[in-house]
Amino acid sequence: MTEILERATQEGRKASGERLADQPAWNRLKDAVERIRPWQRKDGSVDFEAEEAPRAEEVRSAVEAMVAAVEELAPRVPHDAAYLEALVEDLRRWADDGFQVPDFLDSLLAFQPAARREDGLEHLVVFPMYTQNGNPDRNFEAVALRMVWPEWLAELERTRYDNPLFCGIAFEDFTAGYDTNSAVLFPETIAVREAPERFTWGGIFCDREAARFRRVSEAAVDVLGIALPDDVRALLADQDRCQEAFVLWDMVHDRTHSHGDLPFDPFMIKQRQPFWMYGLEELRCDLTAFKEAVKLEADGVAQARDVQTAVLFDRMFRFPVTGERQRNYDGLGGQLLFAYLHKHDVVRWTDNTLKIDWERAPQVTNALCAEIESLYRDGIDRPKLVHWFAGYELVSRYLAPHPGSRWAKGPDALDLSLPPRKLVDDVLPDEFPLSMFYEALSKKLKRVIAATRGITATSPEGAAA
Repeated sequence: MTEILERATQEGRKASGERLADQPAWNRLKDAVERIRPWQRKDGSVDFEAEEAPRAEEVRSAVEAMVAAVEELAPRVPHDAAYLEALVEDLRRWADDGFQVPDFLDSLLAFQPAARREDGLEHLVVFPMYTQNGNPDRNFEAVALRMVWPEWLAELERTRYDNPLFCGIAFEDFTAGYDTNSAVLFPETIAVREAPERFTWGGIFCDREAARFRRVSEAAVDVLGIALPDDVRALLADQDRCQEAFVLWDMVHDRTHSHGDLPFDPFMIKQRQPFWMYGLEELRCDLTAFKEAVKLEADGVAQARDVQTAVLFDRMFRFPVTGERQRNYDGLGGQLLFAYLHKHDVVRWTDNTLKIDWERAPQVTNALCAEIESLYRDGIDRPKLVHWFAGYELVSRYLAPHPGSRWAKGPDALDLSLPPRKLVDDVLPDEFPLSMFYEALSKKLKRVIAATRGITATSPEGAAA
């Protein structure tokens, strides 16, 4: 009964225009942020030497407008009180210091969304930051968001997939840095004087992921002539259902980075190594989510079958043809999954139609996961360079390397007197080019994928998917 009343209260607030993003102060905050953004350099400082440089008074006026809007909105999010107080102090200190490289460590430490994960709980977020897969510069961004934390997900996190830092979130509104392909809110992207000893939260916008998945998957199904089971067709037609699949997928994926038989030096993005190792790590995490979803389906979890479909379709149809071919490790992982399923007759391109063996898909997908897990388990006994070659061998078993690749020719083609990190320079930007199938698919889906930039559940593109 309490849950029903809380949900009714949330819907009532939306209907009466009481959402954070419906307030006039929110629009004033956005306007002030958008005034400041063009004045900022890549590092977040204000460029007073630019051709159309602002006066210091103009920047200070915009900062004070941000402060006033934040203070007006603060009573609507009392759970963020400590953070918003620190935010105001950080904003004013940035102005008093002459708008140099921003330092928002104090407000970052005060922002603790994972401490209170309640479905529908709103947050106001303002930081100088870059947006992953979006804006690479540390400009100011403002985001109004809400937590996606249904009770069934909370129960799974408590009982099976402990992940106290994970926050499923959805957009209410945002500034220009999120009118992009970015679907994450990560603390490591924020401008600070020094990195905290540990991060205490990480957010993934499951509404954007779900809306993008629906648009691209429906286009791929149409182009490839895929015959869909009724449950998959119903999934693609339902934004809320897709969103639930993604928040579960993301939660399991996120925790997998630190679980399993990892080599002594776990794969992390900040380490310099060949991009196929990043691709294998990201794919391992997704296939672990797939494997767990197979188990959860057997246990009667309603969202589990949808997670399997989401992993397969997003990985096979969107990832390989999205982004540039410059060390595109997510694209590589998608190529590998498709090639593995094709080699084992789960997918078959015949008569210009892609046929999927839905019954065998779980078993064969889990077999690829097992191959990657075996690579990891053996990695603890290998030197780094030998391990990289083992990863290369796994990928090249299913994907054809570029004919000009030095790595494809084996260790004798490389200068092994150099440290391993130097040998990364010998990796081609596109070490495993797209197949003819994916080259053709890329041309067919190019416009659809481009149209998903900035998509949300409530945008026209998302609603029409």
